[in-house]
Amino acid sequence: MTRKPQDSIIPPPDLPAVGEGKRGEQGHPGYLLRQAAAAHRLRMERAMADLEVTVPQFVTLTMLVAYPGISNADIARLSMLTPQTVSVIVANLERDGAVTRRPHAVHGRIRHIDVTKAGRDLLARCRQRVQALEQTLMTGLSPDEQAVIRRWLVAVALDAE
Repeated sequence: MTRKPQDSIIPPPDLPAVGEGKRGEQGHPGYLLRQAAAAHRLRMERAMADLEVTVPQFVTLTMLVAYPGISNADIARLSMLTPQTVSVIVANLERDGAVTRRPHAVHGRIRHIDVTKAGRDLLARCRQRVQALEQTLMTGLSPDEQAVIRRWLVAVALDAE
Protein backbone atom coordinates (compact mmCIF):
# COMPACT_ATOMS: atom_id res chain seq x y z
CA MET A 1 0.00 0.00 0.00
CA THR A 2 1.34 3.42 -0.91
CA ARG A 3 1.21 6.33 1.44
CA LYS A 4 -0.41 9.54 0.45
CA PRO A 5 1.09 12.79 1.77
CA GLN A 6 -1.88 13.32 4.12
CA ASP A 7 -1.21 9.89 5.69
CA SER A 8 2.23 10.91 6.92
CA ILE A 9 2.88 11.18 10.62
CA ILE A 10 2.41 14.68 11.95
CA PRO A 11 5.24 15.72 14.26
CA PRO A 12 4.14 16.65 17.77
CA PRO A 13 3.95 20.33 18.61
CA ASP A 14 6.81 21.92 20.51
CA LEU A 15 6.46 20.92 24.13
CA PRO A 16 6.51 23.68 26.74
CA ALA A 17 9.56 24.17 28.90
CA VAL A 18 9.29 24.28 32.68
CA GLY A 19 7.50 27.51 33.54
CA GLU A 20 5.57 27.66 30.26
CA GLY A 21 2.01 26.64 29.41
CA LYS A 22 0.61 23.96 31.70
CA ARG A 23 4.12 23.56 33.15
CA GLY A 24 3.91 27.13 34.43
CA GLU A 25 1.57 29.23 36.54
CA GLN A 26 -1.43 28.15 34.46
CA GLY A 27 -0.79 24.48 35.26
CA HIS A 28 -2.78 22.23 37.52
CA PRO A 29 -1.52 22.41 41.13
CA GLY A 30 -1.11 18.64 41.43
CA TYR A 31 1.02 18.50 38.29
CA LEU A 32 3.10 21.48 39.42
CA LEU A 33 3.68 19.85 42.82
CA ARG A 34 4.82 16.62 41.13
CA GLN A 35 7.03 18.58 38.71
CA ALA A 36 8.66 20.43 41.61
CA ALA A 37 9.14 17.22 43.62
CA ALA A 38 10.74 15.46 40.65
CA ALA A 39 13.07 18.42 40.03
CA HIS A 40 14.09 18.51 43.70
CA ARG A 41 14.69 14.77 43.78
CA LEU A 42 16.88 15.01 40.68
CA ARG A 43 18.93 17.78 42.33
CA MET A 44 19.34 15.60 45.43
CA GLU A 45 20.43 12.61 43.33
CA ARG A 46 23.01 14.72 41.54
CA ALA A 47 24.26 16.28 44.81
CA MET A 48 24.88 12.86 46.40
CA ALA A 49 25.96 10.91 43.32
CA ASP A 50 29.68 11.03 44.06
CA LEU A 51 28.94 9.72 47.59
CA GLU A 52 27.09 6.81 45.98
CA VAL A 53 24.00 7.47 48.12
CA THR A 54 20.50 7.32 46.68
CA VAL A 55 17.64 9.50 47.90
CA PRO A 56 15.88 6.49 49.51
CA GLN A 57 19.13 5.56 51.30
CA PHE A 58 19.47 9.15 52.53
CA VAL A 59 15.88 9.12 53.79
CA THR A 60 16.39 5.75 55.50
CA LEU A 61 19.56 6.90 57.27
CA THR A 62 17.83 10.13 58.28
CA MET A 63 14.90 8.23 59.82
CA LEU A 64 17.18 5.77 61.61
CA VAL A 65 19.14 8.59 63.23
CA ALA A 66 16.05 10.67 64.03
CA TYR A 67 14.08 7.74 65.50
CA PRO A 68 16.51 5.16 66.94
CA GLY A 69 15.10 1.68 67.29
CA ILE A 70 12.49 1.94 64.55
CA SER A 71 11.68 -1.14 62.49
CA ASN A 72 11.83 -1.65 58.74
CA ALA A 73 8.03 -1.30 58.71
CA ASP A 74 8.31 2.05 60.53
CA ILE A 75 10.94 3.24 58.06
CA ALA A 76 8.66 2.24 55.19
CA ARG A 77 5.75 4.24 56.62
CA LEU A 78 7.88 7.31 57.39
CA SER A 79 9.67 7.33 54.05
CA MET A 80 6.68 6.33 51.90
CA LEU A 81 8.50 3.29 50.53
CA THR A 82 7.39 -0.33 50.44
CA PRO A 83 8.64 -2.67 53.18
CA GLN A 84 10.35 -4.76 50.48
CA THR A 85 12.22 -1.70 49.19
CA VAL A 86 13.30 -0.76 52.71
CA SER A 87 14.63 -4.30 53.26
CA VAL A 88 16.81 -3.97 50.16
CA ILE A 89 17.97 -0.48 51.18
CA VAL A 90 18.90 -1.62 54.70
CA ALA A 91 20.72 -4.67 53.32
CA ASN A 92 22.72 -2.41 50.97
CA LEU A 93 23.50 0.05 53.77
CA GLU A 94 24.65 -2.88 55.92
CA ARG A 95 26.82 -4.21 53.12
CA ASP A 96 28.41 -0.76 52.78
CA GLY A 97 29.05 -0.50 56.54
CA ALA A 98 26.57 2.34 57.19
CA VAL A 99 24.35 0.25 59.48
CA THR A 100 24.53 -2.94 61.48
CA ARG A 101 21.70 -5.26 62.41
CA ARG A 102 21.35 -7.36 65.53
CA PRO A 103 18.59 -9.52 66.97
CA HIS A 104 15.87 -7.64 68.83
CA ALA A 105 15.98 -8.19 72.61
CA VAL A 106 12.34 -9.36 72.76
CA HIS A 107 11.10 -10.28 69.30
CA GLY A 108 13.04 -13.11 67.70
CA ARG A 109 12.24 -12.31 64.07
CA ILE A 110 12.77 -8.57 64.35
CA ARG A 111 16.28 -7.18 63.84
CA HIS A 112 17.36 -3.94 65.47
CA ILE A 113 19.15 -1.55 63.10
CA ASP A 114 21.98 0.67 64.34
CA VAL A 115 23.67 3.41 62.31
CA THR A 116 27.45 3.03 62.45
CA LYS A 117 29.93 5.88 62.83
CA ALA A 118 30.64 5.55 59.10
CA GLY A 119 26.90 5.80 58.44
CA ARG A 120 26.56 8.92 60.60
CA ASP A 121 29.54 10.52 58.86
CA LEU A 122 28.06 9.69 55.46
CA LEU A 123 24.68 11.10 56.51
CA ALA A 124 26.36 14.32 57.72
CA ARG A 125 28.03 14.79 54.32
CA CYS A 126 24.74 14.12 52.51
CA ARG A 127 22.80 16.40 54.85
CA GLN A 128 25.20 19.31 54.14
CA ARG A 129 24.48 19.01 50.45
CA VAL A 130 20.73 18.58 50.87
CA GLN A 131 20.52 21.53 53.27
CA ALA A 132 22.25 23.69 50.68
CA LEU A 133 19.60 22.65 48.13
CA GLU A 134 16.83 23.40 50.61
CA GLN A 135 18.27 26.86 51.30
CA THR A 136 18.22 27.49 47.56
CA LEU A 137 14.56 26.42 47.47
CA MET A 138 13.70 29.09 50.02
CA THR A 139 15.84 31.87 48.54
CA GLY A 140 13.86 35.07 48.24
CA LEU A 141 11.11 33.97 50.62
CA SER A 142 10.50 35.66 53.94
CA PRO A 143 10.33 33.51 57.10
CA ASP A 144 6.54 34.01 57.10
CA GLU A 145 6.29 32.84 53.48
CA GLN A 146 8.45 29.82 54.27
CA ALA A 147 6.15 28.97 57.20
CA VAL A 148 3.07 29.19 54.94
CA ILE A 149 4.68 26.86 52.41
CA ARG A 150 5.63 24.34 55.11
CA ARG A 151 2.11 24.42 56.58
CA TRP A 152 0.59 23.96 53.13
CA LEU A 153 2.85 21.01 52.29
CA VAL A 154 1.97 19.34 55.61
CA ALA A 155 -1.72 19.97 54.98
CA VAL A 156 -1.45 18.35 51.55
CA ALA A 157 0.15 15.27 53.13
CA LEU A 158 -2.39 15.16 55.99
CA ASP A 159 -5.27 15.11 53.47
CA ALA A 160 -3.98 11.75 52.22
CA GLU A 161 -4.22 10.06 55.62
